[in-house]
Amino acid sequence: MIVTFEQDYLQELYEHGRASDKKHRYQPQMVKKYTRIIDLMMEVDNVMGLAKYGGLHYEHLHGDKEGLSSVRVNDQYRIIFREIMQEKKTIAEVVSITELSNHYK
Repeated sequence: MIVTFEQDYLQELYEHGRASDKKHRYQPQMVKKYTRIIDLMMEVDNVMGLAKYGGLHYEHLHGDKEGLSSVRVNDQYRIIFREIMQEKKTIAEVVSITELSNHYK
């Protein structure tokens, strides 16, 4: 699967282990898990491959986040992403990471 990042801080977290701005600072163990999940997303052929990893809790979101999906990084954070269809295939091949969310706030 191809992974793209909508926001610069998400790409910086993945590539450098930290974001350049002070607003997006995370604990090192959370950044490490985030990086492992992004690596896993790049390894699987499509988003349905994420479903076999029960600990990720892959799900389609509802309500104000309709059209987005998520996987858990840990109990507190999740990666919210948009699945983008290509060439009328029923399986999304391109994933755009939209945010790293603390869904309890």
